[in-house]
Amino acid sequence: MDHNRPWYRDDLGLVFDNATRFFQEHCVPYEAAWRRAGYADRDIWRKAGQAGLLCASIPAEYGGAGGDFLHEVALCEAQASSGVGAFSNNVHSGIVAHYLLAYGSEAQKQQWLPAMATGELVGAIAMTEPHAGTDLQALKTTAIADGDEYIINGSKTFITNGYHANLILVAAKTAPDSRGRGLSLLCIDTRDLSGFSRGQPLEKLGQNSIDTVELFFNDVRVPRSSLLGTEEGRGFAQMMQQLPRERLLIAISAVASMFYALAETEAYVKERQVFDRPLIKMQNTRFTLAECRTKATVARSFVDANINKLLANQLDVPTAAMAKWWTSQTLCEIVDECLQLHGGYGFMMEYPIARLYADVRISKIYGGTNEIMKEIIARAIEA
Repeated sequence: MDHNRPWYRDDLGLVFDNATRFFQEHCVPYEAAWRRAGYADRDIWRKAGQAGLLCASIPAEYGGAGGDFLHEVALCEAQASSGVGAFSNNVHSGIVAHYLLAYGSEAQKQQWLPAMATGELVGAIAMTEPHAGTDLQALKTTAIADGDEYIINGSKTFITNGYHANLILVAAKTAPDSRGRGLSLLCIDTRDLSGFSRGQPLEKLGQNSIDTVELFFNDVRVPRSSLLGTEEGRGFAQMMQQLPRERLLIAISAVASMFYALAETEAYVKERQVFDRPLIKMQNTRFTLAECRTKATVARSFVDANINKLLANQLDVPTAAMAKWWTSQTLCEIVDECLQLHGGYGFMMEYPIARLYADVRISKIYGGTNEIMKEIIARAIEA
């Protein structure tokens, strides 16, 4: 981790180094097998919990490490810089745990956050459906009140961590005739839950060691206490409030992946011989890398500024959208250039750059497509 970052602290460097060692020891040797399977071993979550990688920014009173957002940044960058998928800590710790912290009752926090910190519970958030992704107001999954319970019916798709998840935040219509105002979030403990099922890991273009599945709810009954928050219909507002943080985490990971791609490529072109001299001596190689490193450095400066804004509670939705779309777009451009510099070897999946090329493409889609990010920015300009 670069000590010159404007928010850098020594404790963050220690977190980054410890996390990097964890990923190198417990994930890198198994990534190939996990990619073939479509999911990592369940035990990696417990190991991550024992190593203090989970719920780092959750208060100690709820089982977390008592850190702040910068600890999540350090962990996110360590994982991206290691070229590791394995599990989505951003979803588990950066999103699900913080929904609970922000909106959950005291009982919900005490019930679920400590188990998330140890890895006993794996968190996922289920928004996307087969016919509704970006337009959350068009979701069809319902949670109808029936006495002291909700009855949930519907399906979800593209759910990250979904294969192992046993605590899922489900976006559902508690008032089906309404749009945004009828949407609520429910905390669903899936262990021994009748009517709940999940599909096999989906076959994806990339990120194959991170499990992604479909979820099915067929007359699933959960207690009314599963509602996140104190009143129904607050789900859309809750999601909107959390989006700047979520999109900034995507941007942070994107920038770290840029520098990972550059490190791999710079090492390769220094060793690769072309016309009896290292590839780095070719002007095209040097200029391409100069352009890519400049773009990555600019991206990191912008993201660092946004991190400072978030720490000061000043990061707004349009600015987070700018960070998300521009870094994900730039990441894909840089990785494409880096793959080209590898020549034919860049097309071989045994090389990290080929795997990264497949892995990063989704960054322009998840967290809200880049087209939607531009629409958010344009609406702010228009207002």
